[in-house]
Amino acid sequence: MIVARGFPSQARMWPYHPRLLEVPVPRYTSYPTAAEFADDIGPADLADAISTASGEVSLYVHIPFCEKICWYCGCNTAAANRKQRLDSYLDALHREISLVAALLPANARVTRIAFGGGSPNALAPVDFVRLFNQLVLKFPLDTPTVSIELDPRTLTEEWTAVLSGVGATHASMGVQTFAPRLQQAIGRVQPMEMIERGVEILRGAGITSMNFDLMYGLPGQTMDDLTGSLDYACKFAADRVALFGYAHVPGMFPRQRQIDDSNLPGNEARFYMAAEGHRQLTEAGYQAIGFDHFALPGDPLAVAAREGKLRRNFQGFTEDQAPALIGLGASAISSFPTLLAQNEKNSGRYRMLLSQDSLTAVRGKRRSIEDRRCGAIIEELLCRGRARVDEPTLAAARERLTPYLEAGLCSLDNGYVVIGDHAVPYARSIAAAFDPYRQQSARKFSSAI
Repeated sequence: MIVARGFPSQARMWPYHPRLLEVPVPRYTSYPTAAEFADDIGPADLADAISTASGEVSLYVHIPFCEKICWYCGCNTAAANRKQRLDSYLDALHREISLVAALLPANARVTRIAFGGGSPNALAPVDFVRLFNQLVLKFPLDTPTVSIELDPRTLTEEWTAVLSGVGATHASMGVQTFAPRLQQAIGRVQPMEMIERGVEILRGAGITSMNFDLMYGLPGQTMDDLTGSLDYACKFAADRVALFGYAHVPGMFPRQRQIDDSNLPGNEARFYMAAEGHRQLTEAGYQAIGFDHFALPGDPLAVAAREGKLRRNFQGFTEDQAPALIGLGASAISSFPTLLAQNEKNSGRYRMLLSQDSLTAVRGKRRSIEDRRCGAIIEELLCRGRARVDEPTLAAARERLTPYLEAGLCSLDNGYVVIGDHAVPYARSIAAAFDPYRQQSARKFSSAI
């Protein structure tokens, strides 16, 4: 069995309990999850939430376009092959920025801006600068942390000045794998020189927190393929690494039908890939963050984890402390203490609604006091490996929690539920024991590992 580290930096074995891993569980980037969203949330609900979002506010700007569409991708994105489509989308996005900014109260201040997609660098550099300038003009910015997701295949030298000019310090490159044959198998071919050039551009632009997204469980992937990719991530001195298990759900994402699913690693192989990735990165000096992120000790994410300030939101594990996150763009989700609201996914309908000067929220969930209480427990378990749980809540979750208690994966300690330092792969499953919706929803989620 492979040795790995859990929440504390103490080497332990990862026990393999296939029965406890077989039930798909949410990634809990929000609570309640998107599976509970309904169409009884609309523009008026979102406008009310924005108008009360005082204090620190984060912005997420969604660019649903890529130059090339990868076969594995489950994101809301389309090919950036028609300039007119991009121009009309940006016009609508600019209009949305104006509408949202006008609703914010006077004491709100934007402390973080994240650009995601898709690939924000599917935009022409001049269009991206114009978009950022619109944010500067309309929102009350307070020296925000600026982060951006990037596709190394279309990252050109022009972006050095762009990223430096907007003050970006955080960037994430979707590497996925360095193995050429696996890149062919998932429709994402990017030779080593592309990654090298991308790293040079990011460091030259002043990026101090550079993340690599990597995946395990790819078709035909071996342990050597994974360890080789992790070696390269370390050699490139990535400040963060996000190591995700590939979720093959072609029924939900038809583009995945192009992937040969006859050669996907089985559940046990996936488990030991995750374990080996955890071991390799922590032995290379990375701090394990939750169940799938890793960061060098000086990175803000690692600092937040050590100081007990780690959070979980739509970007995954984060150091962002803002209580309100406003999503801009088609399919973007906004999160407030009492509301989750998602914009229209279809870019055509999104543009149409904004042409009528209307916000585009079409679904979401009002967060009850009980939702917020359960969400706090789940976030504590995922971010800190322990959570205080009152007796009535523990009693309600006892039946679902018992298999993990009996397996020694978690324990009860003076009013706390504590996830064992050897039980990282089971964190989401243990957290799900405190999610009442999981007993009611038939929605399918990704594998627990």
